[in-house]
Amino acid sequence: MGNHSGLFARRQLVACVSALLVAVLAGTVLAFAQDGEGVKVPRKSIFNNLVSADSVEKSAELQYSQMTRQAFQQRKLLDANDPRTVRIRRIAKDLLPHTNKFNERAAKWDWQVNVFDSPTINAFCMPGGKIAVFTGIVDKLQLTDDEIAVIMGHEMGHALWEHARERTAKVNLTSIGSRVIGGLLFGQAGELVGAAGSSLAALKFSRNDETEADLIGMELAARAGYDPRAGITLWQKMAKAASGAPPQWLSTHPSGDTRIKTFKDNLKDVMPLYERAKAAKKAG
Repeated sequence: MGNHSGLFARRQLVACVSALLVAVLAGTVLAFAQDGEGVKVPRKSIFNNLVSADSVEKSAELQYSQMTRQAFQQRKLLDANDPRTVRIRRIAKDLLPHTNKFNERAAKWDWQVNVFDSPTINAFCMPGGKIAVFTGIVDKLQLTDDEIAVIMGHEMGHALWEHARERTAKVNLTSIGSRVIGGLLFGQAGELVGAAGSSLAALKFSRNDETEADLIGMELAARAGYDPRAGITLWQKMAKAASGAPPQWLSTHPSGDTRIKTFKDNLKDVMPLYERAKAAKKAG
């Protein structure tokens, strides 16, 4: 009788997990954000509701602190007065006032922007607004301020749209399903592995995540007075840099004509914002 009860309970759990997956996926596909000005970004995944934002942001804060401390000890963390740090932080400061549209929590985040002395072509923004830019991406690609704004806007987009939180939820949910199915088929459960324990800076996002971050990034840049058309030249430079061995930044950021097309197709939604911001800067 006990075996039958256990089997029934496991089957019920499998059914619940399956139903939850269907409901979440359906909600993700059907719900779209309708906003006045700017780009149209699909709503945040319902998966996000399965993981606490606080837990993911606290994990990111700890990892970022450890990373910056290690870089400082290795003399790889650029000083606040270094011209490269001043430049990156100036651009980030211009973008920050426009982040609240995409995430109300952003106003309370302890935004941090650091530049790391490394030849790696890489940049990222961890949950809670922890930004890292590597000198390699700026120097090797000879980035303009507009291109830097697009890159940082893109990385901010991942944090604002809570893609790491979504990834964490999906990994945890998949692990729960594996435990249930493993117990049902083999009589033993696998271990639950939480993504929050792994490196949040090294998460691989989906193509949809990347498109959403591109859209958010180009709008942030435009609203801050940076030319969103720089996304086109940026990805042209990226494609050229990837002609040999793909740089680390491209290993988690799918490139190609599709990315450039995304920028071209959505310029009509952000160019008025850019022109208005540019005029305000000139007047001010």
